[in-house]
Amino acid sequence: MGYISLAGGAEFGGKMALLDGRALNLAGGMDIVVSIIPAAAAPDNNHQRAGATGLDWFRRLGVASVEALPLIDRATADHPEVATALRRSHLIYLLGGFPAHLATSLRGSRSWDAIQSALSGGAVLCGSSAGAMVLCEYFFDPRSEAIVPGLHLISGACILPHHNRFGKSWKPRLSELLPGSTLIGIDEQTGMIGAEDSDSWQVHGRGTVVIYRQNQEMTFGNGDRFALAE
Repeated sequence: MGYISLAGGAEFGGKMALLDGRALNLAGGMDIVVSIIPAAAAPDNNHQRAGATGLDWFRRLGVASVEALPLIDRATADHPEVATALRRSHLIYLLGGFPAHLATSLRGSRSWDAIQSALSGGAVLCGSSAGAMVLCEYFFDPRSEAIVPGLHLISGACILPHHNRFGKSWKPRLSELLPGSTLIGIDEQTGMIGAEDSDSWQVHGRGTVVIYRQNQEMTFGNGDRFALAE
C-alpha cells in the first residue's frame, strides 16, 4: 500500500521541502516518476503556470523525471494516455485551486482509477489545499458555500486549508454542518503524511496541524505524530 500526503497550501517553496522530501523518500528516492495534476488551477486559467512551478520545484529537489500532465477537466481525465502515465507514477501531486472542479474532474474517471491503482501499488499521493481537500470524505466549497462529498480516501474528515491565514475562520460553521466529523486545520507550508492503510500521521513543515473533534482541539508541530481516529 502507498502513502497519502496532505498539505495546507503555499506549496513548492520554503519549508515544504520537509514534507515533499519525506514523500520522495517514501516513493523511492530521486529516481522515480513524478506526475503533477494541475486541474484545480484550470478554472482561472492558471494550470500552465502552476504546473510549471511544480516542475521547477521537484527538479530543484533533485527529481529527474517529472511531468505536469494535461489533466484539466473531466474529459481529459478520461484520456487513456493520461491514465497510463498516472498508473506508472511513483508520486502524484494534486495542485491547489478550485476543489469542486478538481473533484468533478477526477470522480469516476480513468485517471482516478489509475491513481488508486498506483496508490495500492505503493505510490505516494500528495495534495495541497484543494488537492488535499478533495481526498477526504467531505470538503467545503468556498464558491457555493456548501459541503460537498469528496473522493473519500480519508473517512469522516474535512480539511481546513491555509489554516493560519483563513482556514480557521471556517471552523465554527463546519463544526455545525459536520458535527460528527474530524476537522483538520493545516497551515501553509505544512502537511501531514501517513500510510494509506494506517491511521498514523506525522507533521512536516513550518506550521502546525490542528485537529478539531467534537469539543477537542489538538495541535501538532513538525515531527509530531498523531491519529485521526479517537
